[in-house]
Amino acid sequence: MPLGSDPLSELAIPDGTHVEEHDLVTDGDVIVGGQSTVEFGVRGRSVIADERVRFGGHIEAEGDCRLDMWCDVADNVLVGEDAYIGERVHIGGELRVAGDLDVGDDVDIEDGFEANGWIVIRNPMPTVVFLFVYLSHLLRIGEDEAAEDVVESMLGEDADDTDPVLIPRGANVSDDAWRVSTPATVGDDCRLHGNIRAESVEVGRDTVVFGSLRAREDVTVGKGTEIKGDVTTRGGTVRVGPGAKVWGDISAKTVELHENATVDGTIRAREEMRMHTQEVLDRPDEDAAAMAAMAEELEGEGDDAAAEADAEEDAGADTDEAADDGPEDATDDAASDGEGEGDAAEASD
Repeated sequence: MPLGSDPLSELAIPDGTHVEEHDLVTDGDVIVGGQSTVEFGVRGRSVIADERVRFGGHIEAEGDCRLDMWCDVADNVLVGEDAYIGERVHIGGELRVAGDLDVGDDVDIEDGFEANGWIVIRNPMPTVVFLFVYLSHLLRIGEDEAAEDVVESMLGEDADDTDPVLIPRGANVSDDAWRVSTPATVGDDCRLHGNIRAESVEVGRDTVVFGSLRAREDVTVGKGTEIKGDVTTRGGTVRVGPGAKVWGDISAKTVELHENATVDGTIRAREEMRMHTQEVLDRPDEDAAAMAAMAEELEGEGDDAAAEADAEEDAGADTDEAADDGPEDATDDAASDGEGEGDAAEASD
């Protein structure tokens, strides 16, 4: 993540994210902007929430969990490493921490807390302020690489392998709707429940959205994706990729529909509607690249096996040739020996 960029400038759902039984499940981190509402539980690697964030379920973090002041969690909070709980945080269940616990004043934990490491009762510095002060100090003394390492460590050791879930400030996320005032990007192989409302929407490949898509600008639906609802934009373009299926209607200024896509409802285009045969996403297709690499590997193994078979066949041919030549050579040698003995007898006579 570049230091000069705003990580919460969009709703970003990484590849493989699922909503399972009212839980948001991801292999990476979850970062929630201030004054947001997440109506269901969260399960991820590390969970970071800015001030005044409300969770309607529980939190399960394999790594660290940091909740800024005035956060509200309706159920339990389970942390695999360290926890940082700001002042006036309310937890409706139990707090269990496998590592150290840094907790602020006036924290309300209804079912008690337990930590295996050190417990420090004070007011932890808010996440945003802490990062700003620490990174500013590192940049001031010229430690640019150290600042980059700090950002990577805040996102986890495998930050380069798995992108985090980013929920922007002021968002409202639930099973009914994902409402943000920023662009929204959904990765590949995801499974989401709820209508998505954003400035613009881009849905990746082989994703299922149990809801509709609505945006003020462009909407893009990737290859093999199912949208079990309507796709609507006020003044933008709707692009539908190959093998995608829209169970509802499409309404836009311009509609670009792949010839292999399916739309069960009505298509309304105020200006233009055209068919195409191209991909609609610029992002690389990791599955296709993996399949190509596997095919290349299998092809290489096939060539090696063919070469070994040819070598074994050549070796067998040489053995057969030697076996065929053996008796004839022995007979010829014996005949030549007999002729030599006959000549010696004639000479003695």
